[in-house]
Amino acid sequence: MRHGGLRAWFARLTGAAALAEARAKAELAEARLRDAIDAIPEGVVFLDAEGRYILWNRRYAEIYHRSADLFRPGARLIDTLREGVARGDYPDAIGREEAWLAAREAKLGDATGDRHEQQVADGRWLMIEERRTSDGGVIGLRVDITEMKRQAEALEQALAHAEAAQRAKAEFLADMSHELRTPLNGVTGLAQALDASELGPEQRALVADIRAAARQLDRLVSGLLDYGDADLAPEERDHVAPDRPLRVLAADDNPTNRKVIELMLEAAGVQVVTVENGFEAVEAWRAGGFDAVLMDLRMPVTDGLSAIRTIRAEEVAQGRARTPAIVLSANTSPDDRAASAAAGADGHIGKPIRVDVLFAAMETALAVSAP
Repeated sequence: MRHGGLRAWFARLTGAAALAEARAKAELAEARLRDAIDAIPEGVVFLDAEGRYILWNRRYAEIYHRSADLFRPGARLIDTLREGVARGDYPDAIGREEAWLAAREAKLGDATGDRHEQQVADGRWLMIEERRTSDGGVIGLRVDITEMKRQAEALEQALAHAEAAQRAKAEFLADMSHELRTPLNGVTGLAQALDASELGPEQRALVADIRAAARQLDRLVSGLLDYGDADLAPEERDHVAPDRPLRVLAADDNPTNRKVIELMLEAAGVQVVTVENGFEAVEAWRAGGFDAVLMDLRMPVTDGLSAIRTIRAEEVAQGRARTPAIVLSANTSPDDRAASAAAGADGHIGKPIRVDVLFAAMETALAVSAP
C-alpha cells in the first residue's frame, strides 16, 4: 500500500470514529433533554413551523390521555384536535365544532404567549400558553388549573354569601330602625306637644319623665342599631320657629306621626297639610301654594324618594321655583342620607323628630331656596 492510500484509509477510519462519537454525543444530549423535559411538572410540547409535533413530555401525554394515541412526530396538532373534537374530548366544542377548531387554529397561528383556558372531557381545566421559537416553531405549555378554578368558584360563592348576608343585615337593621323609631317618634312628639300646653306641676313632672324615658330609649335604639343620629342633640334646647307665615306639606303613612308634625308646626303658627303617601304628596304639591315639603321615606303607593324625584323633575320641566324638601325618616344610615340627597332632598332628619332640629332644618332649606 502506497503512502497516499494509507493516509486515505487512516482519514476514513478517523472520520468514521469521529462521526460515531458525534452521533453518540447527540443521542446522549437528546436523551438528557428528554429527561429534563419529562421532569417538568407541566405539560410541554414542541411543534415545527408547520404546527407538527416534534417533541412532548410525559406530563403532556398524561394531560391529554384521551388523545395520546394520536401523538407522533410529524403529525399536525390541529389534526389531533379535530379527532379529539370528534371523540367529544372538548366540551366547549360540542355543537360548534368547526368554529371551535377555527378559533383554536387561529390562536396556534398567533402564538404570542397569550394565555387562554381549555376544558377537557374529564372536567379538568387547563391553562394554555404558546410562544414562537427562533426557528418559527412553537413551544406550548399546559398547566392543570382545575383546583385553582374550584378555589376561585368557592371564593366567589363565599363572597356572594357574605354580600347577601350583609344586605340581609342592612335590610334587617333598616326595618328594625323603622319599626322602633316610628312609635318612638309619636311618643316624643306628643310629649313635646303636652309640655307646650297648660299643665299643673304634677302633670308637667310626668311629662318630663316621659320625655326623659323617650330620650333614653332613643339612645338604646341608636346603640342597638349602630346608627348615630348626628343631627339629634341628646339634650333639649330651646327651639326657634321659622320667621314669615308658612304653609307646609307633610307626607307620612303613620297617623300618629302626622299628628305629631301638625302639633309641632301649628304651635309655631305654621299651616300644615298632611297626606298619607308620596302619590298624594305629589298631587297636593302640583296644586301649588306650599313653602316646604316634609317627606317620610317608606310609604305605600309611592315612596318618599320617588315623590321628591318627581317634584324635582317637574320643577325643571315647568320652570317652577324649587320647593324645599326635607326627609323625615327612621332610617338614618349614611346610605339613606346619600339616597335622599341624590333624589333632591335639602335635608334628612332622623326620627324621633325634635322640634328644634326640624325648625333648624326648615330655616336652612328655606334660606338656601330664597331668591
